[in-house]
This record gives sequence, C-alpha cells and structure tokens, in this order.
Amino acid sequence: MKRGFTLTEFVIAAAILGIMAAAAAPVYQSYVLSAKESAAKDNLRVLRNVIEIYAIQHNGIPPGYVENDLLSGVSSQEFESQLTHSEVILQDGSADEIRRTGLVMIPENPFNGRRETLVISEEKPFPAEPVEPDFFGWIYKPATKNIRVNWPGAGKDGVRYFDY
Repeated sequence: MKRGFTLTEFVIAAAILGIMAAAAAPVYQSYVLSAKESAAKDNLRVLRNVIEIYAIQHNGIPPGYVENDLLSGVSSQEFESQLTHSEVILQDGSADEIRRTGLVMIPENPFNGRRETLVISEEKPFPAEPVEPDFFGWIYKPATKNIRVNWPGAGKDGVRYFDY
C-alpha cells in the first residue's frame, strides 16, 4: 500500500493556500502603507524639532545657511552637515567627550528611501507640489523653516503626504 498525496489532493491544497494568500495580500499592503505614513510623520517631527533646536542654538539662524550667514546663500550640504554635527567638549585642555548636537544622519523619506534634501533659497517660492521625488526625500526652505515630505499622493485620511 502506497502512502502520500495524490496529484488532485496536492492541487486542491495549493489552490486553497493561493486563495488564502491572495486574501491576505491587501491587508498586508494596508499595514505597510500605514507604517510608511507613520514613519513619515515621525521623521518630520524629528526634523522640525532639530531645526528649531539648531535655530535656538545659533541666534535664530536656521540650518541651511552657508557658515550660518543669512547673506551667504543656502546649501543642501550645509543643511545636512549642520544637522549631523558633532562637537568635542574640552575640559582641562583635553578632548573629554564628543557631544552630538543633532542627528546621526538625516532620516529617510519612507516612501522613496531618500535622505537628500532640496534646500530652497530665499528668493524662490516654496513648491506647491513634490519636486523630483526619485531624487529628493525632503524639501526645506531655511527662511521659513518649512520642511515637507517630497512625495506625491495622499494618505488614508485624504491628506496629501506633501502637506504632512
């Protein structure tokens, strides 16, 4: 007497598993989208807090200005450098500790995985829509301290990601 499954039993079992997987996929996708929306909101909260703290520590000058000079223009590299800066604390003339004054790194936009920030100069208006979302994760204007998620579309609540 042979033991095992017949081809028919195997096909029926595979079909049932396929139906169950197909039913679960939309639920899983919904959870993934919710997680990305939550991460985007949290990353914006972190960035906005660090921008405010930086401005307080630098006499009201927000990050992004070259050498913290309002007349010297803005730079994406300067913005990243200023927010991820570490400084050495000297005690008795020796380097006693390194204190991080900002972020370890700019958080990534969870929708496109990009950390790069498009920094908008004072004379240019803030864009009404995302700009090159395949390249920039964030859009920031130092003059207004406005930072946004650089991604099209809207969340489950109907609010555009760009408006978070």
